Amino acid sequence: MKEKELLLQEIEKLISYGKNEPTIDPALLEYLDIGALVNIKKSLEGKVGTLSEDDKEWLEQFRKYE
Repeated sequence: MKEKELLLQEIEKLISYGKNEPTIDPALLEYLDIGALVNIKKSLEGKVGTLSEDDKEWLEQFRKYE
């Protein structure tokens, strides 16, 4: 589980848009395997700084709201 948590933190940094609050619901770890998280991270790394508004809207579905 530690590897998943680390990947989730790295993905969170990539989609945080400079905000400091958590952006991903940790409950997603239950549904995503390591391979999926690695693929998401790689995809985001290639898009950082070039995310379109559509991409940002799509990523919003993974935000954690309290």
